[in-house]
Amino acid sequence: MDLNSIAGIAGDLVAAAQHAPILQEGGNAEAERFDKLAAGIAIGIGAIGPGLGIGLAVRGAMEAIGRNPEAEGGIRTTLIIGAALAEAVAIYALLVAILILFT
Repeated sequence: MDLNSIAGIAGDLVAAAQHAPILQEGGNAEAERFDKLAAGIAIGIGAIGPGLGIGLAVRGAMEAIGRNPEAEGGIRTTLIIGAALAEAVAIYALLVAILILFT
């Protein structure tokens, strides 16, 4: 299963959650369940990318420091900036999940 198919499935689930009151005649309880599912999927998928990215970045930084210990300061600074930018993506996913829950 590739990343495009996972993103397509997640998009379909979010669309289903947004149209849950139309699709379900059961009322608000069913819509709330779809919203919670969509929010969980949004934060789950949204956290995978930054987690993998930060892990690969730390691995690369440790290998670089092992090869050239004198360059540790510059490598560490670049690693921290890159990790902060990757975490911003996870925060956006959290924001989307919160918006799905409360709108």
